[in-house]
Amino acid sequence: MRQPNRTNYPNSGVMFMRRISLAIGLVAAFAVTGASAQSVNLTGTYKCIQNCRMGLVNYLAYVTQNGPDLNLLNEAGEPARAWPDWFAPATRIWIEGWNEGAVYSPDGMLIQFDNGTIWQRDLGPPPPPPPPPRRRR
Repeated sequence: MRQPNRTNYPNSGVMFMRRISLAIGLVAAFAVTGASAQSVNLTGTYKCIQNCRMGLVNYLAYVTQNGPDLNLLNEAGEPARAWPDWFAPATRIWIEGWNEGAVYSPDGMLIQFDNGTIWQRDLGPPPPPPPPPRRRR
């Protein structure tokens, strides 16, 4: 029995593998879901606790999240828009107006900016203690 002539298709196996790899890559790229985006809701009031602008330590900052988009207002009252960082969307945000990034904790309690500023979520004052029990007569 004679072997087939492979001179017309010398790299057919290599081309097939390249096409399969390309197809798998495209499917993976288009199958991105919400699980790969931000996993924490950062909406809330924060307190600047370190390296604050103009020395405004313990001043409040605000974050409002709508889907993956964020609106930030820092302790100095400067607004900015932000969104998940392209390279680490589950742990970092990019703030366009301030031209810097920030990393946030998995529970959303801390946001640390690339310039060293740290915001801690402000949960407000603790609730008042319950009243003493009434005595029965």
